[in-house]
Amino acid sequence: MAFGINKIELRVWKDQVRKGNISILTHYWLDERFPNCYTVTKVGCNNMERLIKWGEKYGLQAEWIHNDPVYPHFDLFGERQREILLKENQLDHIKKFNL
Repeated sequence: MAFGINKIELRVWKDQVRKGNISILTHYWLDERFPNCYTVTKVGCNNMERLIKWGEKYGLQAEWIHNDPVYPHFDLFGERQREILLKENQLDHIKKFNL
């Protein structure tokens, strides 16, 4: 379940993913499988070659892609999430979610 984003932010992310652009969205998140993680960053792109190549820059494996038919994406959380957000200059995500 996602919290901390609005419909416009979600719509922009979805539009960019559908257009084949790398798009980054962070939100609060609760999942009992990851009890110590309270946020997730979704990095999506429906151009799988582009998404895989982007992930390779950060040591992410193609098999880690959530292969949604419309919005394929990597889920990032924990230290890797913060590290990648810093490298992608997504300081607004870090500040907004206190990462």
